[in-house]
Amino acid sequence: MHILHVVGARPNFMKAAPVLHALRKRTAVKQTLVHTGQHYDARQTSEIMTGFEPIVLERKPDIVLVYGDVNSTVATALVCAKLGVRIGHVEAGLRSFDWTMPEEINRVVTDRLANLLFTPSEDGDVNLKNEGVPAEKIHLVGNVMIDSLVRLLPAAKQCRKNGFPDRYALVTLHRPSNVDDSQTLKGVLESLLEINEDLDVVFPVHPRTRQRIAEFGLKVERLHLSEPLPYIEFLALQSRAAVVITDSGGIQEETTYLGVPCLTLRDNTERPVTVTSGTNVIVGQDREKLSSELSKIVGGRAKKGTIPPLWDGHAGERIVDVLQGLPF
Repeated sequence: MHILHVVGARPNFMKAAPVLHALRKRTAVKQTLVHTGQHYDARQTSEIMTGFEPIVLERKPDIVLVYGDVNSTVATALVCAKLGVRIGHVEAGLRSFDWTMPEEINRVVTDRLANLLFTPSEDGDVNLKNEGVPAEKIHLVGNVMIDSLVRLLPAAKQCRKNGFPDRYALVTLHRPSNVDDSQTLKGVLESLLEINEDLDVVFPVHPRTRQRIAEFGLKVERLHLSEPLPYIEFLALQSRAAVVITDSGGIQEETTYLGVPCLTLRDNTERPVTVTSGTNVIVGQDREKLSSELSKIVGGRAKKGTIPPLWDGHAGERIVDVLQGLPF
């Protein structure tokens, strides 16, 4: 059996790693990892399709596993569907129901094309069944990102603080809806500067966000800015934060597992379990709500959460269980 894995953005590596490891441990399967790089527009999506097709024809995989909701996921799924190669979508069924998000289009299209849909939580199963996906295609396996977190958390706890303050808010910001409009980004940064009066703000800046800050000439002094951090160092920062303020989907999941309060700068989430069960609160661009929720956290009244079912570090193994049962 030959399984080909496709990754694009950095978080995809953390999603693919548990599956690669579980397959290596338990089966004599041949594996190929293809890294397309991260891409942002339709033209580049088409370029991935053009570049990926010869790889599939040459390698002849029995199944291609795609991860998450980046452009490379939908592009390679389209190629496989046209070539008659089976597709497994890891992190299937997530829905924000916001069609202004490119990621939502990627999720829906990939799920319609996939032969196997590996969901991280029960809401994913519900969404897929509501869309008419046959139940036999859907497999609730848990969250592969949490597999990587569980494995690497001990190493993260050994990381030094490297000059960061003892008590801080950790910020990540990268979505176009937050950073591509000058007034929106200015408002978010002003909110962070207000927060910084009560709580130090640590802000590893995404390249897209740094570029926009420079283009718009916005002020960010007094914030603890850094370059994007390696996963283990960032996980250490997350685990020690008083609160995480983010527009990232994966970080909503990680903070829920860690029990760290999370305030999400979006109007919706494709990971509702982080709100219903976890520590996540959706604040959108409402500065009053952000301030109010932050006051609760600083005052020791942070929202408490629980870890969702199957977020136990074994999702990769459950995916392999399904793959081993396939006829090849």
